[in-house]
Amino acid sequence: MNKIELKISGMSCVNCANSIAKSALKIPGIKSANIDFNTHCGVFEYDKEDNIQALKDKIIKLGFSIQSSQSDLEIAQKKELKSYQNKFIISIIISMILMWIEMSQYDLAWLMAILAAIGVFYCGFGFYWHAIKSLKEQNYDMNVLIFLGTFCAFCYSIFATIFNSYIPLNLNYLYFSGATMIISFVLLGRYLESKAKAMASSHLKALIDLSPAKAFIITSDGSAKEIVASKLKIGDIVLVKTGSIIPCDGVIENGGAEIDTSAINGESLPVYRSIAQEVYSGTLVCNGHILIRVTKSPNSTLLAQILELIQTAASKKLAISKLADKIANIFVPSIVAIAVATFYIWAIMGMPFQGALSAICVLIISCPCALGLATPIAIVCAISLALKHSILIKNPAALEQFSNLKFAVFDKTGTITTGDISVIETNLNKESLSLVASISSLNSHPISKAIAQYAKELVDTKFQAKFEYISGLGIKGDNILIGNERLLSLNSVFIDENNKAIIEQKIEVGYGIVLVAIGGEFSGYIAISDTIKPEAKEIIDTLKSQNITPVILSGDNQKISNEVAKKLGIEMVYSEVLPQQKYEIIERLKESGKVAFIADGINDAAALKSADISIAMNSGSDLAKNSADIILMQNNLNGVIKSINLAKKSSDTIKQNLIWAFGYNAICIPIAAGVLEPSFGIHLTPMWAAFAMSLSSISVVLNSLRLKLSKI
Repeated sequence: MNKIELKISGMSCVNCANSIAKSALKIPGIKSANIDFNTHCGVFEYDKEDNIQALKDKIIKLGFSIQSSQSDLEIAQKKELKSYQNKFIISIIISMILMWIEMSQYDLAWLMAILAAIGVFYCGFGFYWHAIKSLKEQNYDMNVLIFLGTFCAFCYSIFATIFNSYIPLNLNYLYFSGATMIISFVLLGRYLESKAKAMASSHLKALIDLSPAKAFIITSDGSAKEIVASKLKIGDIVLVKTGSIIPCDGVIENGGAEIDTSAINGESLPVYRSIAQEVYSGTLVCNGHILIRVTKSPNSTLLAQILELIQTAASKKLAISKLADKIANIFVPSIVAIAVATFYIWAIMGMPFQGALSAICVLIISCPCALGLATPIAIVCAISLALKHSILIKNPAALEQFSNLKFAVFDKTGTITTGDISVIETNLNKESLSLVASISSLNSHPISKAIAQYAKELVDTKFQAKFEYISGLGIKGDNILIGNERLLSLNSVFIDENNKAIIEQKIEVGYGIVLVAIGGEFSGYIAISDTIKPEAKEIIDTLKSQNITPVILSGDNQKISNEVAKKLGIEMVYSEVLPQQKYEIIERLKESGKVAFIADGINDAAALKSADISIAMNSGSDLAKNSADIILMQNNLNGVIKSINLAKKSSDTIKQNLIWAFGYNAICIPIAAGVLEPSFGIHLTPMWAAFAMSLSSISVVLNSLRLKLSKI
C-alpha cells in the first residue's frame, strides 16, 4: 500500500475536511483518507500512481487548492486571512451605509440593491461557493444556512423593490442590510478563527533537513570527495570531522569522537564512540574525527524513521470538530424544513407574503452566527490570556483534550531538568580546584565550561598553560590530568580502594564523574549532573493532587532517570528509550487514558505528535516546537498547570456560549415562524431577526471577553 501526504489550502471548517475525505474515498484505488483540518494536511493510502492525479483533480474540483510545500501552504493561509479581513471591512461598511439609508427613509432602493449585491455576492462568495459544493456532496454545514438566509433576504428585497405595489404595506420592507450584516458577522467569525490558528503557526521543518545536505566519502584512491548526502549508498565510507553533523547511520571504521547524541536519545552529556560502534544521522561530532561505513540508505535512517512516525501520528490524530459542525447535518435540514413548513402554513391561511417573510426570518434568525462565533472568540481570548503568561497555544483544539487527563509524561533533559551541565560537588582543595578551573576556562567542551562556571571566582584570568584535549579521555597538561579513569590509568595514576568506593557511590546515584590527578597523584573528583528545575517538585505535587499521574520518559541512562524521579516523587519511569520506543510508550499509555507529553528534543517529535496534548519548551528544538500543540515560552513548568487551568476556563466559556446559542435558537425560531402572531399579534420582520441574530453574537463575544480577565 502506497501513502502520500497532501497540503490542502482553502478549508474553512471541519466539514470541508470531511467533504474531501468523503469524496476521496469514492475514487477507485483510494483506500483511506485522513484529513487534519488543524494542519491542513491530508494523508491518503492508494494502490497506483494514477490514483493520485485523480485525487488531486477531485480536490481541486471541490474548490480547494493543493500546495507543494509547507511554506506555500502558509502563504496561501495568509492570503485567506487577508481576504477574510478585507471582505469583512467592506461588508461591515456596506451594512452601515444600508442601515443609515433605511433609517433615513431615502428612496434609494436600487443603490441599496447594488451595494447589497456587492456585500452578499462578493464578500460572501466563499460561503456561497462552499454551500453549493456541500449541497452537491449532501454534506450540510453552516455555509448552507448562510447561503439560504442571505440569498432569500436579498431576493425578497429585490422583489419588494420591483413589485412593491403587490406587497401589503405592513410587509413592504427591504432587508438588504440584514443580508449584508449576516455576511459581516460570519466573516468576522472566520477571520478570528483563522487568526487564532495563524498566531501560533510556524514553518514545519522537514526532519530530513537536520542531516547535512552534503557528505564527504572516501574514494578508492583514498581522497575525500563531496557528494549529495541523499546519494549515499550502503557500504560507502564517510569522513566526519569535529563540529560536523553525521550525515548517515553507520558503524565507525576508524577513529573515535565525542558525539552529542541528544537528537536521538536525549543524553545530556556527549558520549564517546570509537571503532565498531554505531552512530546515527543528525548527531553532532563535538571532538575528534571518524570514518563511518554506511549501513542504511538515507530513507531508512533513524531520523527518516522519526519523520515517518510523525506523519503516522498526525494522520491518526483526529481533527477536533466544533459542536456546531458536529450537529450541522441535522440542524441545517431541520431549519430549512421549518422555514418551508412556515411558508406553507401561512400560505394555506391565505397570507403567502407573511409566510415568505416568516420563512426568511426563520432562516436569518437561525443562521448560526453565534454558533460560529462561540468557539473562535473564546479561543482567541484564551490564546491572548495564555500569551500574558508566556504560553503560546499553537493548536487551540488541544485545550479540549485537557478534560479527564490521566497522564502527564515528562522528558527529563531540558524539561524537568535545566538541560545544562553543572557541577554538583567536588572534594578538591581550593588550590587544586583553581588550577582545574583555570585550565577548563581555556577549553570549549561543555564539561570544561561547567567547571569554569562553578569555580569562576578561582579562575586565574592570566593563566597560561599547554594542554592537550584527548577525545574520549579528557585534558592532559603539564603535570595535570582532568578526565576519566582510563586517562589516569594510561598515565600510570591509580586510585585507592577508599576513593574508588566513594566514586562508585556518586556514579550509583547518577552523577557523571571527572577525575583529577596533579603531579602524578590522584587529587580528587568533580561530580557533574543536569540540574532539576526549582519548580519541578511543586508541579509534580500539584498534578498528583489533581489525580494526574506524572511519568518520566527519557533517553538518558537508568540511574540518572531514577534518581531524578526519586527526588520528585515520580513512580513511573521509562529510561534509555529511543524515539520509536517513546512513540510506542505514549501509544500504550493512551489506551488507559488521555496523555499529555511535555518535552523539548528532536527525538521527542514523534511522541509529541502521538500524544493527546503535546507541550514543548521554547528552548527545545524547532522540530519539537513544530510538533507541539503548546509552547512554554519561558521554559517554566508552571506553564503546564496554567495550561490545565486555562483549558478548564476556556471549556466552560465555550459551553456557555454554545448553550446560549442553541437556547437562543430554540426560543427565537418559533417566534420567527410566527407562533405569537395569532394570539398576541406579534410577528418578526427580517430586520428584527437580523438584529436578534446580531445581539446573540454580541452576547457571545462579551461572554468570551470575560475570559481575558480570568486568573490562571
